[in-house]
Amino acid sequence: MNKKFVAINYIACEQHYRQRFEELFATRAHAIDRMPGFVDMQVLRPNQDGEYLIVSHWESEDAFKSWTNSPAFLEGHKRGFEDLRKAKERGEQAPMRSSFKTYEVIAR
Repeated sequence: MNKKFVAINYIACEQHYRQRFEELFATRAHAIDRMPGFVDMQVLRPNQDGEYLIVSHWESEDAFKSWTNSPAFLEGHKRGFEDLRKAKERGEQAPMRSSFKTYEVIAR
């Protein structure tokens, strides 16, 4: 079997930021779509309170790492990073927090 790689970003949003977060994805730059080794991505909204999941599929871990270290990554996230910067300047809690976990696909 050809090994594949999945990265899942777990995003916790403050209630007041959820609509903005969804807007950011609805109007995203599609920078990730142009990256070598990118396969697919899903953005999952929790049915109840909880974290959003951003599930990205890659040909390899190296392809994913290339994305996270690329200018395209900064392009794709600049509006969210700007929101975080502005909240910090105002002395507010970050409106969202994220953590990545990565996985190797072993079965389909």
